[in-house]
Amino acid sequence: MKIAAIQMQSGLDPDANLAALVPLLAEAKGQGADYALTPEVTLIFPENREQLRAVAAPFENHPQLAAVGRLAKEHAMFVQIGSLPIPLEDGRFANRSVLFGPDGTQRATYDKIHLFDADIAGLNAYRESATYRGGEQAVTAPVGDMVLGFSICYDMRFPRLYNSLANAGANLIAVPAAFTVPTGQAHWHVLLRARAIETGSYVIAAAQGGQHENGRATYGHSLIVDPWGRIIAELDHDRPGVLVAEIDPAAVTEARGRVPALANARDFSPPGLQS
Repeated sequence: MKIAAIQMQSGLDPDANLAALVPLLAEAKGQGADYALTPEVTLIFPENREQLRAVAAPFENHPQLAAVGRLAKEHAMFVQIGSLPIPLEDGRFANRSVLFGPDGTQRATYDKIHLFDADIAGLNAYRESATYRGGEQAVTAPVGDMVLGFSICYDMRFPRLYNSLANAGANLIAVPAAFTVPTGQAHWHVLLRARAIETGSYVIAAAQGGQHENGRATYGHSLIVDPWGRIIAELDHDRPGVLVAEIDPAAVTEARGRVPALANARDFSPPGLQS
């Protein structure tokens, strides 16, 4: 099958972001894609809670998601909205990924599990958990002949999630993201290749790129990695675009047979301090 990573430069207007997505999905379909992944925060890229609260719509009967469902049906393809913010009852938001089937129906959802809370020298503390509530459930779903594993951006720094997805049958793992430029330059390629290598899975990473309306700059460089860790397709820039590659489940079987790390893994006790 053919898969597509869609790179965007999302802003604060959901309808404008949807309008920007429409021709990119059509281009992916025109290149023969059976499945397309969009970036993190595809439909609104906010900088703070005030911006979120001004435009984030409830999940039920969400107007832009309903439109994406119609586009998936029109193109007869799987379409995964990498993520969008969904209001929750406690006043925070879920960073939610949504998969549509070729019939336009919602097939699966995933709420980003890992949240970036950090005190960085010389900078203000960053507390993603003040705005978002982390998910608690890993998710897989069938996509054609593949089994798709879900993750979002910062999740990629936590190998245990990817190991869990692969052990649950995932052989294609989605990583929609909005990486900053400095972390993208330092870690983007190596982390995504590592997640592919250690799970023997295809990894597809759809990125935000460029200068955004909220003042942020993101790295771009959407890419697709094969189960041996080779980058088989990449957008080598930060502009909107479509990246398509053909994948084969047999490559997963081959990679896992050559290095059976999943099968050889063992449980062990935590380290003890020895004198």
